[in-house]
Amino acid sequence: MKYSFLAETYETERIKVISVWSEFKDEDLPFRPRHGDSSGRSVLEQMVHQCMSEDAWFRNMLGIDVGAPPLPKEETRLEFMKRYAEDSGKRSAELQKKEDAWWEEMTKFFEVQRSRAWVVTRRLTHTSHHRGQLMAMLRMLGRTIHSNYGPTADTGGLPKDHAPTIYAYPTVEALLAGEFAGGAKTALPGSGNSPVTERPNAK
Repeated sequence: MKYSFLAETYETERIKVISVWSEFKDEDLPFRPRHGDSSGRSVLEQMVHQCMSEDAWFRNMLGIDVGAPPLPKEETRLEFMKRYAEDSGKRSAELQKKEDAWWEEMTKFFEVQRSRAWVVTRRLTHTSHHRGQLMAMLRMLGRTIHSNYGPTADTGGLPKDHAPTIYAYPTVEALLAGEFAGGAKTALPGSGNSPVTERPNAK
C-alpha cells in the first residue's frame, strides 16, 4: 500500500514518546522550562497535552476512537506511559488496516480540508515538536538521554566519532515491564573525551 510508511512511522513514534517520558523522574512532573513561568508547559502538562490532543485529532479528524478516556485515573509518570501505550497501540493497529483510498479522502483539519495522509503527517510532526521540548527539559534537569533517533551525548557523542545508537528499551512492552519493575534501561557509555557538538565551547 502506498501509505503504509505512515502507519509504520506512527508505530515507531509510539515508543519514542514513551521512552522520553521514561527518562523523567516522578518528582520532575511539576518542572517548567523557566521557574514560575506558566506559559511554558510543565512535564505533567506536556503529557496531558499529548494524550488529549492525539485523542482529539484521531477521533475528530481521522474517525479513529479507541473507546477509552485519554487520561489515566492517576496522573503519575507510569500511569501516563501505560495509558498512552494502550491507546496509541489501538490507533496503530487501526492505521495499519487502512487502504489507500482512506488515506486520500478529505477530512476537516480545524478550519480547512486536508487528506487523511496530510493530517497524519502533521500529527507526527506535532508529536515530534513536543517530544523535542521534553528532551530539552531533560537536559535542563541534568538527566541522561538515550537515543531517540540516533546518537546522543550520553551514547557516545557525534556520529563522526562512531557513537552508537542506544535505545532505552527495544519495545514498548519491554519498556513498560522495565519501568514498572523499577527501571531496566540499557546502560549508557557517556561521551568520554569526545566533543558532543560540532562547535564545542573553546577552552
